Amino acid sequence: MADKVELRARLEFRQQALEKLRAAYLALIDGGVKSYSIDDRQLTRFDVDKLKREIEALEEEIDELTALLSNKRPRKAVGVIPRDW
Repeated sequence: MADKVELRARLEFRQQALEKLRAAYLALIDGGVKSYSIDDRQLTRFDVDKLKREIEALEEEIDELTALLSNKRPRKAVGVIPRDW
């Protein structure tokens, strides 16, 4: 497991990426532009659904990293098997 410094660096990196994706999403949704560039990546209005999924995935990663930094354990999966006695 990574130490706190590494977790903070990962969190900061993902927050910066999230800001760029949100700016691209808003620019494409507003309709002011037909395409949007993030570094060497070209996005069009047809990429809005893909962009939305990427934003949601980054938000989940940020939530998990924030939980790890605050010493909370990751979510635990539990299975329940109903039985008829």
